[in-house]
Amino acid sequence: MGGRETPATAKIRAELPLCGCPHHPGFCGFPAPRSGAGASYSAAQEVRIRRIGRRPRSDEGLDLMTTSLAAALSALELGHLEPRAEDVSGMCPPSTEALEQTTTAIWSDLFATLQNTSLERDIEEMGWGLVNLFHRAAAKKHATIDRLTDEIRLLLAEQDGSEISTANLEDKIDLAKKIEEAATCYEHMRDTAAAHYIRETGRSWIPSTGNRISLGVTSAIVDGRAFLQARRERVRDANTAQGTPVVFAGGRLTFRTDEDMKAFGDNLLRTLGAVRERVGDMYLVHGGDMKGIERIAASWAEQNGIQQVRFGLDRKLGDRAGFRRNEQMLSLKPRYVIAFQGNGVTERLVIDAKKAGIRVVDRRGPLGTPPADQNAQRDREVA
Repeated sequence: MGGRETPATAKIRAELPLCGCPHHPGFCGFPAPRSGAGASYSAAQEVRIRRIGRRPRSDEGLDLMTTSLAAALSALELGHLEPRAEDVSGMCPPSTEALEQTTTAIWSDLFATLQNTSLERDIEEMGWGLVNLFHRAAAKKHATIDRLTDEIRLLLAEQDGSEISTANLEDKIDLAKKIEEAATCYEHMRDTAAAHYIRETGRSWIPSTGNRISLGVTSAIVDGRAFLQARRERVRDANTAQGTPVVFAGGRLTFRTDEDMKAFGDNLLRTLGAVRERVGDMYLVHGGDMKGIERIAASWAEQNGIQQVRFGLDRKLGDRAGFRRNEQMLSLKPRYVIAFQGNGVTERLVIDAKKAGIRVVDRRGPLGTPPADQNAQRDREVA
């Protein structure tokens, strides 16, 4: 088979980048074995030799790629998939003011163009997607930091006091800090866009999955252990609501007239405001239904700077998912349970809350009023 090029070899050479190997130009499927006693090809190399139909000369020792896969990946230059210190070294993140102004300009230019056109009906969907764009960018950065923290832990475990190992650790920490700064920038842009979204639509922006947290930037981190500890604390604090829990529950309602809808909205906001006056450090716990009155409560909480904890339904539990969510919300020992009209799950939440000694702010009467008002009205009509 000597030096004759087979069709299989020609196909491989056409598909893979040039490697510059004088033994088999256009393809570097394996290294030539070193000359000397015992020089031989491995079993995998022998299979490859039979496949390409020729055996490379081994009279020259070259520093070649060890596998065809490694050669292909190297030629594709996939290094951009992993963060590199040289990509971010010497660069500072944009200022907070610049991020706010840029995000505001993007929002204003985009939606000013859509208003009073046939695309106006898509403003809410487009707005949600714009906020989600920054949210996903921040989430990707945090995922990268999570991988880097694993590498930092490994470097800490392998520390031997040498200059090389110490330098590697410091470089990895610096890279993680830079990426965390980038994540914070995207979070700030997301929060700015979310503020425009709620002003434009009157609805709170909540991601379809996962949490919406902002870690922020802390002071400089001295070493690897300090970095890991600081990140654990920031993630823990960002995922932990501070204060007194107040549970809100209600379903999806329809109204006969606009006056009824306005009266219900006024009663709902009045109830939330009254509870906040009693519980100044409250955070709102709800089911996250973005098509019912919980959506109004979530928007009220965001506009008033109140933290929210959302308990979504675990669809794997089937019909029991709503009742399981009730148990989770009541396990927080809330000060109040605010209940508006809903389904049987809401009724069960009220019953369980009363059994647990939790005070219920019952607004399941007509148009968000207490049921006692309805009973009193009936008594007056009978009299």
